[in-house]
Amino acid sequence: MSDSKSCCAGPGYASPQDAIKAPREKIIYTICIYTGTDIKKPDYLATIDVDENSSTYGKVIHRTELGAWGDELHHMGWNACSSCNHDGEMERKYLIIPGIRTSNFYIVDTATNPKAPKLFKTISGKDIKEKTGLSVPHTVHCLGSDIIVSMLGDADGNAPGGYLHLNKDFDIQGRWENDIKGMNFSYDFWYQPRHNMMISTEWGAPKTFIPGFNLDDVAKNKYGRHVHFWDFKNKKIEKSIDLGEDGMIPLEARFHHNPNSTHGFVGAALSSNIFHWFKDEKGEINIEKVIDVKSIDNKILPVPMPGLITDILISMDDKYLYFSNWLHGDLRQYDISDPSKPILTGQVWIGGLLGKADQVNGRNVSGAPQMIQLSLDGKRLFVTTSLFSSWDNQFYPNMKNDGGMVLIVDCDNKNGGMKIRNDFLIDLSKEPNGPSRAHETRYPGGDCSSDIWI
Repeated sequence: MSDSKSCCAGPGYASPQDAIKAPREKIIYTICIYTGTDIKKPDYLATIDVDENSSTYGKVIHRTELGAWGDELHHMGWNACSSCNHDGEMERKYLIIPGIRTSNFYIVDTATNPKAPKLFKTISGKDIKEKTGLSVPHTVHCLGSDIIVSMLGDADGNAPGGYLHLNKDFDIQGRWENDIKGMNFSYDFWYQPRHNMMISTEWGAPKTFIPGFNLDDVAKNKYGRHVHFWDFKNKKIEKSIDLGEDGMIPLEARFHHNPNSTHGFVGAALSSNIFHWFKDEKGEINIEKVIDVKSIDNKILPVPMPGLITDILISMDDKYLYFSNWLHGDLRQYDISDPSKPILTGQVWIGGLLGKADQVNGRNVSGAPQMIQLSLDGKRLFVTTSLFSSWDNQFYPNMKNDGGMVLIVDCDNKNGGMKIRNDFLIDLSKEPNGPSRAHETRYPGGDCSSDIWI
């Protein structure tokens, strides 16, 4: 693996190898929400102590309330990552946390007091709609000194959405893309600058998925099944690929961290398959199904139950692929040393609808593994259990009263293997304002699903 541009002045790390050697995380930031419950309190950013030598290990040590009830904080991203490591004026200081239902953005200062972050700035969702015609923010990526955010709908919640462009001061610059021809829906994206590549995926129109999941909407083609490869410099789609019935609802997409690589993976949630893409010797994009999670006959759903792959990530050394099956209830680890032939090396069960792990660490699980975040050294996987409030309430109705949870899964990053840590459990049923549920997690020093090298 070749190093990327080296410079010690800016935020982040000069190469993935440097990131792997970074100091172990002592706190994590996790989004917690009351949206979708009867508790009329703002969603918040929880600071969690994960330092095993600390007297508050395994506890929420601070809660930064943001906005008002009903935002549904969902995904977040850093203002700076390793893509601007060469820029000494940049600092990984702010978390950008949008509300998926209101399109409000909350810029949170984590650097002044890392254990007690504070709201720095709010961007009105109304202003974003008026200036860009976009709404429903999802993935946030640092783009050198600027920021781009995938937006899942237009101002009225219709597909296909587009991309919001913010400058480093968080001023709205307009839309990032020059052309979205070929894009049916929006969701996740990842870019690989050395190859002028970006991939984007498809969920559905906000008007479709926000109320909850309706199987009839799949037959009516209201959910995506395409992935799009972009000409990154010219900001337009170069090639769209229909994944067919095997690729229904492609959600999270991840390139290798090695900036010289064109390889990556995407999880098709409803079909519960993992696809691998790469450029061949002729520069042509190839994509292949490499993992198939079999649907299971059940007494809960009128059709065989898919695993529902809702999150995936790749370890910083590009050796392991992890993903969650939110309906089945399992987390998996695959050795992807040969990207075309993944090998299952680890699996654990946490909740789910199959009844294989109704309790974990003495606590009933209302939900299943959903969002995952891997430590930079590849040894600790942080796991939360909430997908989206209306879908949570539909498939795991007890979560509304029981709340969510945060767990640590220890990972063998040499030989493969996973084990749920028995001394760590963030039980969100006991929060001061009542049960909340947890979604995405970030580390103060950057993480495996945000840092990009140029």
